[in-house]
Amino acid sequence: MSHYRRIACLSTEAVETLYAIGAQDLVAGISGYSVYPPQARREKPKISGFSSARIDRILAVQPDLVVAYSSLQAELCHALAAAGVEVHLFSQRSVEGILRMVRTLAALVDRRMQGEQLAGALQLEIGLVAARAKRHPTRPLVYFEEWNEPLISGIGWVSELIAIAGGADAFADLALHREARQRIIADPAEVVRRAPDIIIGSWCGKKFRPEMLAARPGWEAIPAIRNGMVFEIKSPDILSPGPAAIRRGLPQLAQLVEQWHAATPRRP
Repeated sequence: MSHYRRIACLSTEAVETLYAIGAQDLVAGISGYSVYPPQARREKPKISGFSSARIDRILAVQPDLVVAYSSLQAELCHALAAAGVEVHLFSQRSVEGILRMVRTLAALVDRRMQGEQLAGALQLEIGLVAARAKRHPTRPLVYFEEWNEPLISGIGWVSELIAIAGGADAFADLALHREARQRIIADPAEVVRRAPDIIIGSWCGKKFRPEMLAARPGWEAIPAIRNGMVFEIKSPDILSPGPAAIRRGLPQLAQLVEQWHAATPRRP
C-alpha cells in the first residue's frame, strides 16, 4: 500500500502515469494542462499551470507528496519544500528517461508491478514501430518545430521518437541540449539549408499554422513545403515526456513517415 495518500501532480505525465497504473485515487490535484486521461480533468481539481502556480492552491489540496518536472518548476518545488511538503522533481529528457519515470513513480506509490507492466507495454510499442520502420532503406529528414517565435527545434525524446519511427531529425545536434533556449534556430535560413523532407509543427500551447511557414523568406524551396509534407502533432501527444509521447506521438510520427514513403518514388 502506498505511503502517500494525496499526490499533487504539477506535470501532465505524472497524472497520466498514475491513472495508467491504477493509482488515480491518490491524485489530489492536477496541472491545468493535463489532457490524458480525459476523466482526470473532470474528476480532479486543477491546481497549477506549468511554470506558474500559487502555493496556496497547491497546499489547499493537502498533498503529502508533490510530483513536478524540470528546472522550470525548481523554484516552486523549493517553496513547497519550505512549506514542509515532500517533493519529487523529475527531469527526463529521453525515451529511456520516460520509462524510468514510469517505474520510479510506480515505486513511490507501491505499484511496482503495474509500473513494470506499463513500461513493458511501452517498450513493446517502441519495438513494433522500430521493426516496421526497418523495412525502408531510406529515412526522410524531419524538421520538428516546437515553437515559432523564435524557432525552437525538438527536444531529446522527440528526436529519438523520430528515429524510432524511421525518420532522421534535421536538428539532432540541437536535440542534445536540455533547455529550449539552447535549441533556438537563430537563422531561419538554416532550415532551408538542411532541406527537410517532412516538417512537423507542435507549437506548445497554441495552434500550429502551416501557412506561416510557407510565407517565411526562402522556405518555399524546402522539399517538405514544396511537396505538401507539413503536418501538426498536437503538443499533448508528444511534448509531455510520459506515456502519451509513445502511445500517441510515436504512431503519428510513423504514419507521417509512411505517408512520405508512399508519395516518394523509389530510387533505383
